[in-house]
Amino acid sequence: MATETVAKPRTSVRVGVQKFGTFLSGMIMPNIGAFIAWGIITALFIPAGFLPNADLAKLVGPMITFLLPLLIGYTGGRMVYGVRGGVVGAVATTGVIVGTDIPMFIGAMMLGPLTAWLMKKLDKIWEGKVKPGFEMLIDNFSAGILAAAMAVVGMLVIGPVVKAFSDGASKVVEFLVINGLLPFTSIFIEPAKVLFLNNAINHGILTPLGTQQALEQGKSILFLLEANPGPGFGILLAYSIFGTGLAKASAPGAALIQFVGGIHEIYFPYVLMKPIMILAAIGGGMTGIFTLVVTGAGLRSPAAPGSIIAVYAATARDSYVGVTLSVLLATTVSFLIASVILKASKTPVGATEEEALGAATVRMEEMKGKKSSVSSMLTGSRAAAGAAAGSAAGGVAVLAGPVRNIVFACDAGMGSSAMGASVLRNKIKAAGFPDVKVTNSAIANLSDTYDVVITHQDLTERAKPVTASAVHVSVDNFMNSPRYDEIVELVRSSNTDGGTDVPAAAAGTAAGAATPEAPEETGPAGILVAESVVLNGSATSRDAAIDEAGRLLLDRGAVDAGYLDAMHEREESVSTYMGSFLAIPHGTNAAKDHIMKSAVSVVRYPNGIDWNGKEVKFVVGVAGINNEHLHILSSIAKVFTNKAQVAQLEAATTVEEVLALFGKVNS
Repeated sequence: MATETVAKPRTSVRVGVQKFGTFLSGMIMPNIGAFIAWGIITALFIPAGFLPNADLAKLVGPMITFLLPLLIGYTGGRMVYGVRGGVVGAVATTGVIVGTDIPMFIGAMMLGPLTAWLMKKLDKIWEGKVKPGFEMLIDNFSAGILAAAMAVVGMLVIGPVVKAFSDGASKVVEFLVINGLLPFTSIFIEPAKVLFLNNAINHGILTPLGTQQALEQGKSILFLLEANPGPGFGILLAYSIFGTGLAKASAPGAALIQFVGGIHEIYFPYVLMKPIMILAAIGGGMTGIFTLVVTGAGLRSPAAPGSIIAVYAATARDSYVGVTLSVLLATTVSFLIASVILKASKTPVGATEEEALGAATVRMEEMKGKKSSVSSMLTGSRAAAGAAAGSAAGGVAVLAGPVRNIVFACDAGMGSSAMGASVLRNKIKAAGFPDVKVTNSAIANLSDTYDVVITHQDLTERAKPVTASAVHVSVDNFMNSPRYDEIVELVRSSNTDGGTDVPAAAAGTAAGAATPEAPEETGPAGILVAESVVLNGSATSRDAAIDEAGRLLLDRGAVDAGYLDAMHEREESVSTYMGSFLAIPHGTNAAKDHIMKSAVSVVRYPNGIDWNGKEVKFVVGVAGINNEHLHILSSIAKVFTNKAQVAQLEAATTVEEVLALFGKVNS
């Protein structure tokens, strides 16, 4: 309990900051191509461009004034409330565009998500209260009225406020440049990179301000404050020459990826394994910025990713020398500082260079909140349990002893975790380890008694504080995640080293486990009945499909109306999409009081529906008490991991065929 109390606040603060930064950059990053297109047209066709053309230059103004802010407003709204949120967000953004005379990126980043959030809240007010046949009328007019109102608010209120902020920020930048203080921003920017706040700084602040500056002056130094590849490249070059062991062997490849590919995060573990190395990054960053200030160089548009190729592609016509010197000198200074540090410092006592780099990679991934596809290249595997965990097995750390207890945890411990546990249980048994216990549980019921904890990637940070000694595996696809094969390899490796034959008694259910393994061939009758199977669902959206599956449970008397609200709440928290065209919406852990008896419903959508960008053809509604529903979920999981049986489900013409495939024919 003490561990949970101490660790959770730190984790929640870090995750909250990361989520905020990710949200800000999430509105910009999908539209970087549009920024580049604007930069190319500007570079080619304005009077000072490579191919001056008065007619084609007319594209520049509308793109920067209207297109880019509208794209940002739409993207921000869509992130909050899907396409509906994107539409009202874009309309509202028009207000801040018209209300000011500067590119209104920051206004779009504020008003787009805000309007979408208000739309979402308004829809909740009359959800389920609109008479059939009036839904479209209410939906369209409510969206139109809200969007119009927010456009007016944007023009009269948000626009002037953002204009004042932008003017103030521009004056701050100008003050820093005039007084030679801009290079000192590296003291904040370079550490922020390693802490994964770079996107919030770069795309949330520097890109909007830099674009405004570029529109006025044809270029901006702000685009290169964070994106300069020189500091990281210099550090990796130093490791390539003066490093030892794995760090030295892996650094040249990492340097190529960082400098040419533009993936800066690949050098973060090299800094984390020797934290004093941040001085090299700061020194290189300051040198690069100072060079830009002295030469007056800048970029026309954002350089994303921070590749030398992207940097040169965005460089202003008169800035190639200055930008080249900036990157070259930043590399040189960071290389010199890093070399001195490497020559003067030693690998931690009792740790090899490989262990130190592996531990640093783990710390980086923990800060990021997810596995890094590029950092795994550093060691050829992922050390998921830190420096003491030893070598990796297919992406999951090998434990010191055999794996006895694996738990699949989700919010409610009822639907997603049960399906995932069933799939993994079958894989582990097929691999020849029948005594390895695979259970499922609600996150709230976890205890630090498991060897491996598997969660959806959005829930991992909630599970870690109370299961600190376990290996944590994040998945994004419950039915056929490639991580399951990695876990099987972990079991094979760990249990071979520690003895393959794990005694059944020792592999019993862990203390505190809320959900014991479901029996293979038993289960109460009536969980899934013919009346709860619909072959041709009428819903055309995710939320409507959840309602349709939930109403079948409601009609059975299995749940009350409050459970349907909880199903939507659960979906907003973490998607119940399972893969293989299957979604299993269910309520939250707090909604179990709304369940009267266990029941499962099945709705088929032959034409498919959009489920957060994934195609879903089968929606299984779940309400369970005392694990009574686990047998039928296990049967469903087996069906959906078999492509031939999924095809049979798609071709089924009677309810009886569906029930027969699930091995549960009830009248």
